[in-house]
Amino acid sequence: MSIHTALIFLLFSSMGKAADLVYFDIKQQNANQALILFGKQSQQTILFSFELTKKIQTNQVEGYYTVEFAIRKLLRGSGLEVIKNQDNVIAISATSKTKKTPNTEDVTSPASANRTAETAGIEKIAIVGSRTARRSITDLPVPVDILPFSQLKQSGQTNVGDMLQAIAPSFNFSKSAISDGSDVLQPATLRGLGPDQTLVLVNGKRRHQASLIHINNSVGRGTAGTDLNAIPVAAIKRIEILRDGAAAQYGSDAIAGVINIVLKDDTSADYVEASYGKHSQGDGASQQVEFSKSIALFKQGYANLSASVADHQATNRTGQYGSCIYDGCTQQAPHEYITSNLQEINAARDIFEIGNPEYLQQAWVINAGYDTGVGELYGFATYSKRDNTSAAFFRSAKDQATNPVLQDSLPTLPDGYLPKISSKLSDYSLNFGYNFEFDSGISVDTSYTYGKNKINYDTESAINASYANLLRFQENSTASKIRENIPQNAHAYELSLSLQTLNIDIRKDLDWATLTLGFEFRQDHYQVNAGEKYSYFDYDTLANRSLFANDAVAGIQGFPGVAPSSAVDEKRHVRSIYFEIEQQLLPNVFINTATRYDDYDGFGASTNLKVAAHWQSNDWLTYRGAISTGFRAPSMQQLYFNNTSTQFLVDDNDELVGQKVATFRNDSHLANAIGVPELAEESSKNLSLGAVVSFDNSLTLTVDYYRIDIDDRIVLSSGLCLGLNHTLDQLLAAENIDKAQVFLNGVDTKTQGIDIIATWQTSLAQGKLDLTLAANYTKTEVERLFTPSASTLNSLAVEEVFSAHDIAIIEDWQPESRINFNINYQLQQWRFNLTLNHFGKYSVVDGDKQTYGAKLLTDIRIEHQLTPNVQLYAGSNNLFNIYPDKNTIGNSRAGKIIDDAGNTIVDSEGVFQYSRRSAPFGYNGAYFYTGIAVNF
Repeated sequence: MSIHTALIFLLFSSMGKAADLVYFDIKQQNANQALILFGKQSQQTILFSFELTKKIQTNQVEGYYTVEFAIRKLLRGSGLEVIKNQDNVIAISATSKTKKTPNTEDVTSPASANRTAETAGIEKIAIVGSRTARRSITDLPVPVDILPFSQLKQSGQTNVGDMLQAIAPSFNFSKSAISDGSDVLQPATLRGLGPDQTLVLVNGKRRHQASLIHINNSVGRGTAGTDLNAIPVAAIKRIEILRDGAAAQYGSDAIAGVINIVLKDDTSADYVEASYGKHSQGDGASQQVEFSKSIALFKQGYANLSASVADHQATNRTGQYGSCIYDGCTQQAPHEYITSNLQEINAARDIFEIGNPEYLQQAWVINAGYDTGVGELYGFATYSKRDNTSAAFFRSAKDQATNPVLQDSLPTLPDGYLPKISSKLSDYSLNFGYNFEFDSGISVDTSYTYGKNKINYDTESAINASYANLLRFQENSTASKIRENIPQNAHAYELSLSLQTLNIDIRKDLDWATLTLGFEFRQDHYQVNAGEKYSYFDYDTLANRSLFANDAVAGIQGFPGVAPSSAVDEKRHVRSIYFEIEQQLLPNVFINTATRYDDYDGFGASTNLKVAAHWQSNDWLTYRGAISTGFRAPSMQQLYFNNTSTQFLVDDNDELVGQKVATFRNDSHLANAIGVPELAEESSKNLSLGAVVSFDNSLTLTVDYYRIDIDDRIVLSSGLCLGLNHTLDQLLAAENIDKAQVFLNGVDTKTQGIDIIATWQTSLAQGKLDLTLAANYTKTEVERLFTPSASTLNSLAVEEVFSAHDIAIIEDWQPESRINFNINYQLQQWRFNLTLNHFGKYSVVDGDKQTYGAKLLTDIRIEHQLTPNVQLYAGSNNLFNIYPDKNTIGNSRAGKIIDDAGNTIVDSEGVFQYSRRSAPFGYNGAYFYTGIAVNF
């Protein structure tokens, strides 16, 4: 609860009727302490502003009274009054005689448009972007969306990433296929920047990153983000999205903004929920059970326990396999074949698996607080375990490099094989802290946070082709013995990344300003543990010379392992100090200034500054703006990750071919030999200007312009191949690889955009109608490409180091525009929700370039409150079954096969009907779901 700096929430489950007598023993004292005791003794919800009550004295209440009589006796003559909403939640407000102006604002984001009893006008909460509590996000000098639990659930999505994409237009959660780990850890981006340029917090505390780095060709290539889906939705009270650079306040990564996940506390309702859904094509079945319960801890504290179990089946939108699978299939022209082989004629053609991966996840969260009388102990623990299965490229029976022929003239696996990648993700964190205040008014918040993300990779249903050669030619095994004994599973490797953080925040409220001084100490620990020998070893090659006539590919196919020589165990320490001052410069002008100094092991120190202003021009118009510098330190993965994998890339003949590509760590022999310098931090300049227009507390319009200039952006180079440079050729030959790629500072970019959010609330036919229009337009441009001076790379054309493909990932692979229009209508026990989601056009370079057109998706949801404690709901996402444009580039296994009689066996444009590189809303079509939620 430390993030709720100025608000005290007290919730205890009601144990009696309103008319029951309760024994009270409350002495005359300060109102905020008296109300705390009243909430505990009555076991009632009490909402009040600390700032409103801290200077007010209450009356003594001792004896048996009803709750209603006691609260009025307590506050009689104090200038405070009791307000009850429709849910009988008690709120404390100033009496009409002491109120200056009625405040009917709430803390719900303009993007949510849902006003709840929890966020009625008197509540103040601390929100990302400011360390001072606010009544409303319109009080902030920077744009912030606050998305409550109810709105997240109304999206109909089942995980945090998809929910945010459905609600927040500036957020993108792109899908890809056959991109190894990126299939199951999707890159999450804000304002079109990289996954690692958005900072994620939980209860205001820095969240650790995922250990995976996206090295394949997907959105976010060369970056490492945070696994948002590790936090179950059942545990979330609200999500705050700060859409502004905030590195001067929160440190590295906060260039695009900050996402803060606020966990449920003792104000949250207890419930259990079960849901089921399936796609219109009959696959992708989803079953989910969620649970949340708050319990009292010795009457002075609380603990909220939340859990979820989700079982999601895979979807498959593969196209027909149009190439030859077996021998006896002859090419007559490009993509045209003839065969008389009955195996080929009768072969299944939907042998790829392209779609959402299968996964089973369980997740638990505990969030707790305990009032010690002089302060508050608080903490949380999170745990998530997710088992995923995704597919790689199919290896055919006729490809001897990956499926060697044995003595009986048949391949090792006679019908070919489809490798599967089994990834086991475990993610956990622990936080505890103490928040207290001295008599002088200085408050201190100290906390420690530990978090770790770990991924175990196993490759299944595949072989190490070089081992088949070893068994045949060196150990003289028979064909039947080889097929019987050759392993088809292997442990590839394990990734882990942990983060330890110690925070000390000191705050002082003065008459003229609020001052905050903070200290932070962090340790990153990154590990890559080698897989078993069979997963990576080359059994038929010695000293880069093939031992046998047929040189088969080393390592288990689909997802080769990491050798011990590439294992990693590295640590890094960070020391930070920051200072923030917020002051009411004039009655209608608020200024926020922040500065931060960060000192990193390795590349050194960075100092950043932010100034933000809020000007209340009149009752209906507010201006806001901010200017800041920012930075992002090289991630541990960018510094130290190295591996060799098979990547399928488009060649000069527009054919998709597998190549052996190695990623080399920044301090590797190859990186040093070609003159790649140590990675430096990215630096940014952020500018935002906006306005807020409000009419009659029912219509609100916000417009915000932003510009983000980033210098020395860290990127992953193109695959550097033979023939570019003599030194590089020697290194590639020594490593026995086709291409090498390295991380380096090499790109300057400019991002500009605009956010528009409009909300309107009104009464309609005895019901309540909420309308929200939220739109985002973002354009990123590469301003400059450069290579290190005095290096081998500097002698190459810059286009050889950063191809048009790499530039397009940064500029074009995410939609330029997003528009979300939501209609929410509540009538007695019914709620109807209609959302129109517009995804703008985007372009992908994969050999050639293709622009994918804009699409409009329609989501609907109907809820019915069957009883006060039971809710039924049903809905559909993508109701009208909209798909992206069909793919025309970078395809694979396209072709037409006929038999001897001229009959067509298959005529396919390729297995990738839709772009496997980037699919903002996926390619699974309509999804229908239903569920039941029970409060208790």
